[in-house]
Amino acid sequence: MSTEEVTIALDGVGKTFGGEEGVRALQNISCQIFDREFVAVLGPSGCGKSTMLRIIGGLIPHEEGTATVLGKPVRGPSDDIGIVFQRANLLPWRTVEGNLRLGVEESNVPTEKLREQVQTMVEMLGLTDFEKSHPHELSGGMRRRVAIGQALMRNPRVMLMDEPFGALDALTRDRLNVELLRIWQAERKTVVLVTHSISEAVFLSDRVLVMSERPGRIIEEVRIDLPRPRDPKTLPEVPEFGQYRVQLGELMGVV
Repeated sequence: MSTEEVTIALDGVGKTFGGEEGVRALQNISCQIFDREFVAVLGPSGCGKSTMLRIIGGLIPHEEGTATVLGKPVRGPSDDIGIVFQRANLLPWRTVEGNLRLGVEESNVPTEKLREQVQTMVEMLGLTDFEKSHPHELSGGMRRRVAIGQALMRNPRVMLMDEPFGALDALTRDRLNVELLRIWQAERKTVVLVTHSISEAVFLSDRVLVMSERPGRIIEEVRIDLPRPRDPKTLPEVPEFGQYRVQLGELMGVV
């Protein structure tokens, strides 16, 4: 892996909210994430997982260390980075098509070309026949798919995902994990996914970063050497899947 292109690099990153006497959120975060890699970030609630993601995405500054994406220092949001938040921030008065066009309508893409891009995205997301539907007419899982599509419409090289399926029921979450893997295998973006679910992290990722209690530090990196494509029906029966779950659970203090 060391010979591959480094897409994201954090070196000694620290973050404190509220000044010197405030809340120390992150301490000495250092890691490298490689081109087209799928990395999950695990850790206890409040340990700074989302803060780290927002620093990578250029949404908040960091006081210590360096953060680079695609070889450039992070100084603010970038079209090279797509972000999917915990909530699907869809405009209720817009249809699926209209929400997918958000963020790219101001581009110089000709109308017909943009229409083709939206239709291609609708098909990839498995939302054919729902193009004219409004958010209130969609299931929670469908709304999450639209949110992922919004981030993909700009064709970013990096996708940051902050517990995108955390509020969904277990069955819908499992189905969307399969969909996310299918999309990732088709698009091959570099993905960083924050999650509380050990099973989700093992199923989806090439590597898992485990964070400590606040102030968050990366205490372990676990490579997930499971073959792809991964079948959610059979993978849990593979001994290594269970072994990874136990290993990560022990690191997080839940086993």
